[in-house]
Amino acid sequence: MSKIILTGDRPTGRLHVGHYVGSLKRRVELQNSGAFDKIFIMIADAQALTDNAEHPEKVRQNIIEVALDYLSCGLDPAKSTLFIQSQIPELCELSFYYMNLVTVSRLQRNPTVKSEIQMRNFETSIPVGFFTYPISQAADITAFKATTVPVGEDQLPMIEQTREIVRKFNSVYGDTLIEPDVLLPDNKACLRLPGIDGKAKMSKSLGNCIYLSDTEADVRQKIMSMFTDPNHLKVSDPGQVEGNPVFIYLDAFCRDEHFAEFCPDYQNLDEMKAHYTRGGLGDVKVKKFLNNVIQSELAPIRERRKEFEKDIPAVYDILKKGSEVAREAAAATLADVKSAMKINYFDDLELIQSQSEKFKN
Repeated sequence: MSKIILTGDRPTGRLHVGHYVGSLKRRVELQNSGAFDKIFIMIADAQALTDNAEHPEKVRQNIIEVALDYLSCGLDPAKSTLFIQSQIPELCELSFYYMNLVTVSRLQRNPTVKSEIQMRNFETSIPVGFFTYPISQAADITAFKATTVPVGEDQLPMIEQTREIVRKFNSVYGDTLIEPDVLLPDNKACLRLPGIDGKAKMSKSLGNCIYLSDTEADVRQKIMSMFTDPNHLKVSDPGQVEGNPVFIYLDAFCRDEHFAEFCPDYQNLDEMKAHYTRGGLGDVKVKKFLNNVIQSELAPIRERRKEFEKDIPAVYDILKKGSEVAREAAAATLADVKSAMKINYFDDLELIQSQSEKFKN
């Protein structure tokens, strides 16, 4: 059986360094590993519209931003299929059929759906499209016969819902769909970066992000203004490392070789943390080191983005061609699903023949 990945992002804004360490960097590694036969990377605009229906221009404008972020990070259209979700109508049809296999109460129990509804303050005004997006996600995954779905731990309930739909479909209609496996991040520091303001989550809506497309000056300004330990008032004061956003970012980004290049006073992060904890190490020095580390990571991404920005029509062409490839794959799965459900009336020559014989007699 082919090894296939499906993953993607909602185009509700530019992608930030949390996306990079949490998923984008790993996607590039998986793409270049040669371990997978196909990799589908989806710009999930239809899903983004489930809670942005009144702001379609926001979604529309961010398609190109996400595509540029993908390409500048190293996703290669020769190795990965980059496509736009709404351009694959087969996904809607699959979702429609899967809706018959899931109860309302089961959707209501989905922990991810519950937390997302609470976060968006939907309460009793939940758009049906948003409420049913676990079903839509199941359609996305199964349409491309994905065997592997890279996600964070917060998305595990969504993938389990997909697995339930697959098992239900196969038990009713026969083995047709593939049950996907989950691929969790291998670096726990990357699971979720806090915002630069110290809030638990880096979020486009909160404006507390370092974006992949930020200028060098913007990144420096954001890092130097980052929230740290509020009790670390003087250099001599002992500092708190746990929960300190600057050190959480260093956990996610820095490597031992960064110290030799940017901060030779220490051999590794553990030594820097120990000094900060006992006192005698100021926040400014740590932030300057973090800035150098992140700038070294973002510099090649910035340069690649500048090149892709020179020919935006070519980027749209990449997405168009990728969407054509993705649609062909989804159409093949839909044909299998309709055949299993016995609703492929015009393709079932045996049905037509049997009905013909029936009425002759």
